[in-house]
Amino acid sequence: MVRPFDGPGHNGMLDSLLTIAEIVAGAGTLASVGYYVLGGWSSYRFLHEARWSPERRKRESRHLGDERRLTVPPPVSVLKPLKGVDPQMWEGFRSHCRQDYPKYEIIFGVSDAADPAIEVVQRLQVEYPEQEIRLVLCDEDLGANTKVSNLAQMVLAARYENLVVNDSDIRVGPDYLKRIMAALSNPGTGLVTCLYRGVPAATLGSHLEALGISTDFAVGVLAARQVEGGIRFGLGSTLALRRRELNAIGGFEALADYLADDYELGARIAGMGRRIVLSPVVVETFLPAYSFRQYFAHQLRWARTVRDARPWGYLGLLLTFGLPWATLLLLLSWGDPWAWALLGLTVVARLAVALAVGVGVLGEERLPGELLLLPLRDFTAAAIWAAGFVGHTLEWRGRQFSLKNGRLVRIA
Repeated sequence: MVRPFDGPGHNGMLDSLLTIAEIVAGAGTLASVGYYVLGGWSSYRFLHEARWSPERRKRESRHLGDERRLTVPPPVSVLKPLKGVDPQMWEGFRSHCRQDYPKYEIIFGVSDAADPAIEVVQRLQVEYPEQEIRLVLCDEDLGANTKVSNLAQMVLAARYENLVVNDSDIRVGPDYLKRIMAALSNPGTGLVTCLYRGVPAATLGSHLEALGISTDFAVGVLAARQVEGGIRFGLGSTLALRRRELNAIGGFEALADYLADDYELGARIAGMGRRIVLSPVVVETFLPAYSFRQYFAHQLRWARTVRDARPWGYLGLLLTFGLPWATLLLLLSWGDPWAWALLGLTVVARLAVALAVGVGVLGEERLPGELLLLPLRDFTAAAIWAAGFVGHTLEWRGRQFSLKNGRLVRIA
């Protein structure tokens, strides 16, 4: 195909730069396709190990024998720090009260005696009088991360050695505790975490957020698990651990100034030589009714968080933006047939990994109908990634912070 800069008198330097850009775009496209293949393979391996692995069946058989020798499974303290009222909070709370588990308590914590979440907890106590439900007022300020500050005070009220922490907007199935605690009982395990799917509100920003969780975030978690031979971080959807591991890393107090506290908790427990397990349990998180601007701001905050916590991993995300790379290549090549073919391959690979993880792993039934938004989500993600390199300030829970080496510093 004849290009505008071909022919007599064309600018040789500009032509060279365009050629270099074309090579870079082609390499980025191929790397992204490779990443999608890795994501698909990682999802297959995760499902295989969770459901059909002979080694896993043998382990579960041994642990089932151990459980039969026990009178009852170990009691659990479920810790849920609160601030304000989240979407569908009531249904999420009720799901925790319907567990097929013999003995557990639920401890809610707030830092403000006027927090509207208190009324929701009180309603829960009335509806489930047989369930141990307690509310703790966490009036000490132990660090910039109020949630972790609350957890440090809530754990003092917890009765049991085994702890499960999850976010206030999480809804779980009735076998949640049983399956999570079975994984935690495995020898060498220090922390159990799990993936989640987003339940969007009726706004574009909320749907883009849910789509990103199912087709981008979860893919990255599974790919990291496959490449690194396991994961070395936790996810706020579930953090199940024993009090002794928590105390060994300095308790929640040691994490009270970190924004990515779930990541930091997992990293520190892994640093002790304990295994971090990604359970096949999938929970749900209810997403706010984000406007597009709010969605962009929320994603930018987390982009800066990841950049600060894992700088090399953040840089590597450049090689995961397949659709933007393939589109750029198509423009630079002025529509050469081979560029169209590579774009088609990229689209197929992107859709395949989205369905493999979103539907196959997360059980996201609404995902196929959301895939028309995938190009917008991916192009927006590339823009957010670029913007994430700039700035160290962020807004969280209505307050301004600067971010330095993963730590939050309040801005007066």
